[in-house]
Amino acid sequence: MMSELIALDKLDIRSFLPHSGVMVLLDRLLEVGAEELRAEVTIRTGSLFCQQHGMPAWVGVEYMAQAIAAYAGYTAQQRGEGVRIGFLLGTRRYEAACAEFAIGSVLQVHVKKLLQADNGIGSFECHIRDGAQALALASATITVFQPADAAVFLEGSTA
Repeated sequence: MMSELIALDKLDIRSFLPHSGVMVLLDRLLEVGAEELRAEVTIRTGSLFCQQHGMPAWVGVEYMAQAIAAYAGYTAQQRGEGVRIGFLLGTRRYEAACAEFAIGSVLQVHVKKLLQADNGIGSFECHIRDGAQALALASATITVFQPADAAVFLEGSTA
């Protein structure tokens, strides 16, 4: 499966995300393919949401969502389009093998597209592994929505 992925050692993850500043939780892209992406994050004290002994495992959902956003941004740029915002609709079966990710640990976040409908709804199989030991730390199926025009969508949702 990984042989289909392209290594991305020179690309800044921020150029593929609609997030900015401290809201960018992932550190870098590792690999991307037609249907999947792998990113990395190092757990550091002082990071957004980090607590005294580590990062709460529930933050893994946001790591997964940002990896999906990076995949969407990368594929959009490959089509000559700009990065657009999307929305996390839901998470099915988020399971974490730990209560928190330890400070200093390097995590790899892998997302694989299961479904992408014409209306902007997508579903991704997601996994977080300890980069050093390849231990499975968390998994989920994430459902996202990326409207053609987020401003029009948001305006319509408040009317």
